Amino acid sequence: MIEIVHAFATHWFSGFQEELIRYLVAAAGVTALFWLARRSIASRRIQQRMATMADRRREIFQSIRTVAIFPFVGLLTVGAVALGLGRVDFGPPDPLVLIIQVIVIILAHDTYFYWMHRMLHLRAMFRRAHAAHHTSRTPTSWAAYSFAPIESVTEALFGPIILIAISWIVPIYPIAGLFFAGHQMLRNVLGHSGHELAWSGFTRSRWTGWLTTTTHHDLHHSEGRYNFGIYFTWWDRMMGTEHPRYHEKFEAVVSRGKTTTDPVTA
Repeated sequence: MIEIVHAFATHWFSGFQEELIRYLVAAAGVTALFWLARRSIASRRIQQRMATMADRRREIFQSIRTVAIFPFVGLLTVGAVALGLGRVDFGPPDPLVLIIQVIVIILAHDTYFYWMHRMLHLRAMFRRAHAAHHTSRTPTSWAAYSFAPIESVTEALFGPIILIAISWIVPIYPIAGLFFAGHQMLRNVLGHSGHELAWSGFTRSRWTGWLTTTTHHDLHHSEGRYNFGIYFTWWDRMMGTEHPRYHEKFEAVVSRGKTTTDPVTA
């Protein structure tokens, strides 16, 4: 019994440490870069309202709580591997298979996130599971993991689910999970940063319009009823949940410094 408890505690601490470092490096890194470039990107601020220190403290506290919850759910991944439901290949990765695995995981997470996110917005779920995240009406990069415990669990469940799903076909490379985690964290932090760095025409181009922007997610925080996707705009467009003025809002922000000095709030 002592050995089992020790193994679980070791796994939890290792997972907590890794996720905390990833969160702090990404959130602090983007915050620092944006502070250094604050004069040049001032016109790219999406909302007129500024987040307060109290907002940031709340976001950091809730994010660290989420980081502490994630490794507990991660024990399901360990259990899946132990039971043979999940297969992991620790050998040298085949580059093509690795690339395919990363792409599949990102696409699968975008789908999972969209539908999970919409579920959390149901009246029966929102107050208990998602309202904590929406307390950040003007989000900052620190809000990346600012979840209530229920949302933290539903977010983390994607890990064991995708492991088991991919294992039906081929063992998964651990480095594929690391690439995905890095991509997820960077997109998450930028999506909450409050500044739009993309260029005019980005949202309507056939080459880039399928990617979400910071404006896309910022509108979700300020209005709530639209823009549930995380990486891509496909599901929002197919399901009619894209903000009706998304393109207009986006263009107003990216062209503000050139054409107008009036702030456009989400």
